[in-house]
Amino acid sequence: MSNGVCVLAQNNSKTDYVQQAYALALSILATAPNTNISIVTDDAIPDAYKDVFDQVISIPWGDLAKKSDWKIDNRWKIYHVTPYRNTLVFDADMLVLDNITPIWENIDPLIFTNTVTTYRNELITNRYYRKTFDSNNLPNIYTGMYKFSKCDEAHNFFKLLDVIMQNWKVFYQQYAPKNMQNWNSVDLSAAVALKILDSKINNDLTFNGYKQSGILHYVEDEFLTADMLKWLEERI
Repeated sequence: MSNGVCVLAQNNSKTDYVQQAYALALSILATAPNTNISIVTDDAIPDAYKDVFDQVISIPWGDLAKKSDWKIDNRWKIYHVTPYRNTLVFDADMLVLDNITPIWENIDPLIFTNTVTTYRNELITNRYYRKTFDSNNLPNIYTGMYKFSKCDEAHNFFKLLDVIMQNWKVFYQQYAPKNMQNWNSVDLSAAVALKILDSKINNDLTFNGYKQSGILHYVEDEFLTADMLKWLEERI
């Protein structure tokens, strides 16, 4: 298949990320009902959720996040397991509230979000959580949503991301030593990979959550209540 959404969801002791991925899929299908959506997980998927996913894909090569509550360690594997030629990746704790179909018109091989707004649609300019990016001149990217195509450029990026995420302390010490972050994150690891590869970043994709438009990254798990899930189900 040419285009599709792929989301990795691994539950931990506190959060049902599979349920969040289900809510994400419902929100996408409400405005773009023909969208292909796959979930990458080793967790059980309730029968009621299965109809929204065209494929359920097991996490390959072992679970690198087995000992972690913050299930990010397998994120680089999406490139290798996606069934689509062009893949749009979301964090599980997001809702898509506008039609994403126009995104597929962008043919750039690797596109990251680098501008985000508040729910009031105000551009976020506070750099408190981005000191490591600024002081080390790293690309200001967010991996909550990004798009890639199967090609040499994207393949090289994800191969390098694998190495960085499994050896993050070494790479952060070399490429992000100022205000060094003492934990592994996909955002910072991807920024380091892009700096090493000197890739070009496309600025077209932004988050836009004001008045339930655009793409909402709600972050707080409590946001996804039973009533919210019912509302999403009723939309499709």
